[in-house]
Amino acid sequence: SWPNKEQITANLPKAFKYFPKTRSIIDCTEFFIQKPSLPSSQRVTWSNYKHHNTLKALISISPTGSFTFISKLFTGSISDRRIVEESGYLEYLEHGDDIMADRGFLIRDLLARRSCTLNIPPYSMGRQLSSRAVTKTRRIASARIHVERAIGRLKTFKILQGTMPLRLHPLFDQVLGVCACICNLDSRLVK
Repeated sequence: SWPNKEQITANLPKAFKYFPKTRSIIDCTEFFIQKPSLPSSQRVTWSNYKHHNTLKALISISPTGSFTFISKLFTGSISDRRIVEESGYLEYLEHGDDIMADRGFLIRDLLARRSCTLNIPPYSMGRQLSSRAVTKTRRIASARIHVERAIGRLKTFKILQGTMPLRLHPLFDQVLGVCACICNLDSRLVK
């Protein structure tokens, strides 16, 4: 469930002391699926990143590591930006929220329309980063790693490992949601 700002502030872990307005840390993750028989389905589920047919979900965690949003599954070829636009995630954001993500999330304009900010590591543009930018990159990385840890926890469920048979496709959104809810019952990920 989506926590309110007071809940986030009251439980802000030390890893986020430099990012006190962080409401959500996002990333996308992919799940292998059986190769569809239709060439058009093969094409849209093909992930150049994973070199496999996949389904992809947008994941959001709170600073404490609890899952706060899991999108429905999209075909593996969808861009991170498009999944943010089409998943319904933006509807949860409120004025002043700070969203932490990886460099690949080119969504600053989408967040600005909702008076939110994007916190991603600085780009080097081929030059050496300043010491301030290096420090910021390190701080963001040490806070952002928790979304990867949460996804790792999610993927410990055997049903989410390996290659999903296409006959399970109609249930996969619900399976993913249930696994995330069970993870939220576990001990707090970020102290």
